[in-house]
Amino acid sequence: MSAPFPFLGFLALFLILPQAAGAACQDPPQPGVDWRRCLLVGRDLSNADLAGAVLRDASFDRAILRGATLARADAPSARFVSADLEDADLEGAVLLRADFTRANLRGARLARADLRRARFFRADLSGADLTGARLDGADLLHAVLDGARWTDGERICAEGSVGGCQ
Repeated sequence: MSAPFPFLGFLALFLILPQAAGAACQDPPQPGVDWRRCLLVGRDLSNADLAGAVLRDASFDRAILRGATLARADAPSARFVSADLEDADLEGAVLLRADFTRANLRGARLARADLRRARFFRADLSGADLTGARLDGADLLHAVLDGARWTDGERICAEGSVGGCQ
C-alpha cells in the first residue's frame, strides 16, 4: 500500500536542502569558509584571507581577488573566468579542472598548486610562480607566461612566452 501523498517527502527534501546548501554562501570571507557551489560573480574580495577555504564548483567569474590568499584552498572545478587574481596566493591549492579563462594571474603564487586539467585560455600568468605546480593536462592555449617561474623552480619563461614556457 502506498502513501496517499508520496511527493510530500520529495517536496520536503527540495525545500530543506537548498537552504542548507546556500546558507554558507552568505558567510563573510575568512580562512576555511565553505563556499562550495556558491555564485560569487563580480565580488570584490581584494586581499581577502580564504586560506584553506572549500570552494568546490564555486563561481568567481569577473571577481576581484587581487592580493587575496587562497593558499591550500580546496577548489576543484571552480570558475575564475575573467577574474583578477593579480598577486594572489594560491600556494598548495587544489584547483583540478578550474577555469581561469582570460583571468589576470600576474604575479600570482601558484607554487605546489594542483592545476591538473585546469584551463588557462588567454590567461595572463606574467611573473607568476609555478614552482612545483602540477600542470598535467592543463590548457595553456594563448596563455601569457612572460617572466613566470616554471614548475621546476629554476627556469624563468622568456618574454613572448605564450602557450608554454620558452
